[in-house]
Amino acid sequence: MNRVVVTGLGCITPIGNSVPDFRTSLFAGTTGIAPFPPYPEAPTRDAHDKTQGLRFTHSAAVKNFDPLQHLDSGIVTATDRTTHFAIVAARQAAAESQLTTHYAPERIAIIVGCACGGRQAEETETIKLYGRDARVHPLTVIRTMASAGASNISIDQKITGPTLNISTACSSGTHAIGLAFQMIRSGMVDAAIAGGHEAPLTFGFLRAWDSMRVVSPTQCRPFSADRDGMTLGEGAAMLTLETLASAQARNATVYAEIVGFGFSADASHITQPLSDGAASAMRQAIADANALPEEVGYISAHGTGTQANDTTEAAAIHQVFGSRASQIPVSSTKSLHGHSIGASGALEALATVLALHENLLPTNAGVNEIDPAINLDIILGVPRKATPKLALSNSLAFGGLNAVLALRPF
Repeated sequence: MNRVVVTGLGCITPIGNSVPDFRTSLFAGTTGIAPFPPYPEAPTRDAHDKTQGLRFTHSAAVKNFDPLQHLDSGIVTATDRTTHFAIVAARQAAAESQLTTHYAPERIAIIVGCACGGRQAEETETIKLYGRDARVHPLTVIRTMASAGASNISIDQKITGPTLNISTACSSGTHAIGLAFQMIRSGMVDAAIAGGHEAPLTFGFLRAWDSMRVVSPTQCRPFSADRDGMTLGEGAAMLTLETLASAQARNATVYAEIVGFGFSADASHITQPLSDGAASAMRQAIADANALPEEVGYISAHGTGTQANDTTEAAAIHQVFGSRASQIPVSSTKSLHGHSIGASGALEALATVLALHENLLPTNAGVNEIDPAINLDIILGVPRKATPKLALSNSLAFGGLNAVLALRPF
């Protein structure tokens, strides 16, 4: 079985459109959550009403991103914003690792997560169709398909190996990285670009989430005593993975080693999480890493800031680690970059990789008082210096679909 390491990173996020900028914001605790402007095609009752009838006023949007600065105009026209993020983040990761220079194109996989597909294209064309009986753009299908990101990365990088998209709601990016890890470890492929991307911030998407009453009217505060919901976001993060032997042979930079992957289903309720399912995925990831629970020194939590998720995830951590649970440092970076659905696990995996590489654990921002019922060591204030032997990155999705990565510093 091959050992699998991370040798390249790329991202487009609400807290930075490059890994150096993301890293700076991550460890400074700088949030990308901000009041949102009127979204295209949204009905407005008042030109000054930026909430547009929504109960919340904030999102975590990518800023200062012009796709035409990165992509040919033809590609921009044929693809949605989510695919723009995917291509550029994958370019960054592939360029850093020089992946395509060292591996045959048929031996590289592209495994990415995207749950929502091309929301901006879909909503714009739907409004045309039903609202104005107008002609639908002929490129609508290829703009909206969830696999457009994977396909366009393949075309952009000239990679011909196994290429696919995973759509498992909020666990999509973590499932994608986990599957790529398994494929390289087994020898099915030599290397992979893996991660997630999403650009769902349209008025219809925001209104749909608003109706569920799970979005914070202010901002996401994971594990806080006064938490009142998530903050929706967008972005992309991509990792390049390869065998440790190959990385060492060519003297590549190694950021961290992926050593385990666990995934499970609650088989309980479509929206209400179950601690047993999350606990099972964590146990699987630790066992897959041939590790002991005592080795886990940091947990990057799913931590959405909703009452149900944070309580359930905390209960799962207590199930797995028992009396030691309250001693393990925990934080959720959604307090910085928001909840980007299919991309969220990839952004959090990126944060975990950087945390291990820098021996610095990111803070859980925006929290003044931890919910005493949580009974966990939530990192507050400034990042914490630490050298964990093993870290977990949790994703717990609607539908009860759980995915957990286990990573070691290198």
